[in-house]
Amino acid sequence: MRAAVIGGGPGGYVAAIRAAQLGGEVTLVNKGPLGGVCLNVG
Repeated sequence: MRAAVIGGGPGGYVAAIRAAQLGGEVTLVNKGPLGGVCLNVG
């Protein structure tokens, strides 16, 4: 499986990690720090 995840917020990076754990080849595209605004700004 190949997957592209757009957005590294809470849902995006968890989806990318899980897809990789299931054997997928994953590309994560994000313009800012991983975790999104809530985790990094408050």
